[in-house]
Amino acid sequence: MVASQVHLVRHGEVFNPDGILYGRLPGFGLSKLGHRMAQAAADEIISRGRPVTAVRVSPLQRTRESAAPVLAAVGLEPMIDERIIEPTNHFEGTVMRRALKKPQNWPFLINPIRPSWGEAYASIEKRMRAAIDDAFESVDDGDVVLVSHQLPIWISHLSVAGERFWHDPRSRRCALSSITTFERTTEPAATPAGGATAPGPAADSADATAPVLRLIEVGYVEPAADLQASATDVGAV
Repeated sequence: MVASQVHLVRHGEVFNPDGILYGRLPGFGLSKLGHRMAQAAADEIISRGRPVTAVRVSPLQRTRESAAPVLAAVGLEPMIDERIIEPTNHFEGTVMRRALKKPQNWPFLINPIRPSWGEAYASIEKRMRAAIDDAFESVDDGDVVLVSHQLPIWISHLSVAGERFWHDPRSRRCALSSITTFERTTEPAATPAGGATAPGPAADSADATAPVLRLIEVGYVEPAADLQASATDVGAV
């Protein structure tokens, strides 16, 4: 048996009055509004009446604080998962609108497809997919909650949807304290034309006829939508 669903929960609003792109910097916890957002996400998860059997969190303060209401409700201890952390970013610790005016930073903007200012999208996809797959395999039943960050969650969505990774950060559908839910499905192996097994080494392999596991997205909700309008910090690039 494996987990029934894996929920990717984004953290709540961060206390960031100076508008710093905080990335992986320590000392950036939730604002008062952010704690309310985290509670709204926890309330949504608990209201579904589905057993939560594990909670994994990014090691950063804002995700650990965002996980606290869920952990309190289900009586679990968190497991830190480094793979669901915020990506690296050259502009970490700066105010973006100021940093973009400095010519020495311009070379980091030349390739938005990768992107050139931080961890490659393909790298984020690989580590997030590994974390999600492990989450499914980590329990015998129930649901697993992963408390992570906007870009890793969004890249996971794009990967499962089969869409390109290059995007405008302003267009991400991943609000503060939102919940993106995945399930696994089992599909039969593809049958060659005519119904016969194709000749060659693959025909002798057990994998040639093995069912295929596929990840699908089954839900996206914004439990803190009514609080979003009051947020002054909406996250990193």
